[in-house]
Amino acid sequence: MAKPDFEKLQVYRLAEKLGNEIWQIVTKWDEFEKNTLGRQIIIAADSIGANIAKGTAHDYKDNRDFVRIGKDCLDETRHCLRQAYKRSLLTIEDIDKLKEIIDELSVQLNAYLLYIENAVKQHPEDPD
Repeated sequence: MAKPDFEKLQVYRLAEKLGNEIWQIVTKWDEFEKNTLGRQIIIAADSIGANIAKGTAHDYKDNRDFVRIGKDCLDETRHCLRQAYKRSLLTIEDIDKLKEIIDELSVQLNAYLLYIENAVKQHPEDPD
């Protein structure tokens, strides 16, 4: 099985963009907010791309599992963003900008997962 270079994957680049956008926002928060919710949201957002990258080094079945974890991290990121907004740490402009990226990333993660699931069906015994 030929392994894709994760840096060339559009879904990875979009996950990286989300993590970087969130970083830019969180670094402007006060210390308490940075060290609590800020730390959690950055870890969650960065974990989306990290799991996509890790998955490409494995067989299709393991890759599928990593992408599923990445989707879970996206859900955690959404939760943290909701909390940040409710705590007046994010502006409407921040939310609008991040929502656009998150909506597209969700679509791309689902499409990438479907692609991998189809590959699992086509290569059920692919050891790596």
